[in-house]
Amino acid sequence: MQERLTLYELNTGIRDALQDAFPGTCWVVAEISELKENRSGHCYLELIEKDEFSDEIIARARATIWSYTWRLLRSYFETTTGQAFRHGLKVLVQASVEFHPSYGLSLNIKDLDPTYTLGDLAMRRREIIRRLEDTGVLNMNKELPLPLVPQRIAVISSATAAGYQDFVKHLDENPYGFRFFYELFEAYMQGSETVPSVLKALDRIYGRAEEFDAVVIIRGGGATIDLSSFDHFDLAYVVAQLPLPVITGIGHEKDDTIIDLVAHTRLKTPTAVAGFFISGAQRFFEMLNEKRMHLDELVRERLDAEQERLIDLATGLSDSVEKYLQGEQNRIRKAGQRLMQGVTRDTFRRREALSRLRFRLSQKLQGDNQVRRSVLRQMAYRLKISSLRYLGKSESRLAGYGETLPKLALLRLSHSSGKIKDLEEKLRLLDPQQVLKRGYTLTSQNGKIIASVADLRDDLNLETRFADGCAISKITKKEKYGND
Repeated sequence: MQERLTLYELNTGIRDALQDAFPGTCWVVAEISELKENRSGHCYLELIEKDEFSDEIIARARATIWSYTWRLLRSYFETTTGQAFRHGLKVLVQASVEFHPSYGLSLNIKDLDPTYTLGDLAMRRREIIRRLEDTGVLNMNKELPLPLVPQRIAVISSATAAGYQDFVKHLDENPYGFRFFYELFEAYMQGSETVPSVLKALDRIYGRAEEFDAVVIIRGGGATIDLSSFDHFDLAYVVAQLPLPVITGIGHEKDDTIIDLVAHTRLKTPTAVAGFFISGAQRFFEMLNEKRMHLDELVRERLDAEQERLIDLATGLSDSVEKYLQGEQNRIRKAGQRLMQGVTRDTFRRREALSRLRFRLSQKLQGDNQVRRSVLRQMAYRLKISSLRYLGKSESRLAGYGETLPKLALLRLSHSSGKIKDLEEKLRLLDPQQVLKRGYTLTSQNGKIIASVADLRDDLNLETRFADGCAISKITKKEKYGND
């Protein structure tokens, strides 16, 4: 029957065997899985090793760095590597193997080699860059066009970070008075929460991408050891594929993080990022001024050329108008002469007609007077004979008739002379020249007197004769009254 051991005896035997197998210290390569520092200043770690191909954990061990050693080693490591001693790093540590019957296996870390971690970080960095190149996203953000004047800016930073305050102050108090719209998407800029919080901020910006022109990731100063969070593949992968140009100002000058490599534009500080936007607006403003001055010059040249052309056109138009007016004056003068000739001929004809009418009327009146006188003489003779015959019967009455009849004859002659004078006055009033003097006019077309609106022709000018001249006019409207 095999020998039976108590658990304590077994653990003690394991301790002794380990002390015999590892009597001193040994150098161990491992990855820090967990790291905690208690109130006493001691550091407790969990070290793991992953399979190179499957990334599965194939070994695990607890480790301890006592407070005095921890203070020295952390300062040495961070000063040498520029990185925080944190989980996720591969380290080369010198440790003694200890096995306590109550607490089990543990490694007591006494020293470490920062150069190994530097090499591993460099190798990881190269691996991240290679993966970004293989996926084709390394230069995607750089290929995005940056707006000519980006003014709507999404800012990823901590609200309390001095770098964010510097960025806002420099942007708001720029000497040119340019105005920018910016919105803060708050995130942690150091520590273990940096990557998830920045990814969350990027996701929120992506959902509102149409509201912004560019994305700014700024961090301000701070220790270089806190930059390791920005050498993360997932974060770089998202930044590279963001549909907005990303400008970084993480606050360091010597080294570029992976985020800087994939960003559209990398600047040193948040203040430099603000200056980048201000200078872009200033360049655009200067370009606008140059274009305005050039446009003013072009406008002046065009106005001068157009003014010369208008002067030439005005001169030509003046000559043309003068020639046209001279032609029209000649035409009107000739038309007036024709009208005067026509009116004169018409007036002459009318005067001749009136003279003939006056002569015939005068002849007729003279003939009537002679006939009347002859009739009166015959009547007087007959009356005289009758009075002689009947003298005995009514001598006194016949004598009265002899005195009355001549008076009646003279009265009749006087009345006839009055009628003749009235006719002469009417003839005088009907004289065309007298009619024209009273304000009437004679209207004719083509030498023909117009007595009715129906006789008018729209294609011919009207010739209107006044007492002291004539006028030529065109027909614009005709209206016929209801009465004939």
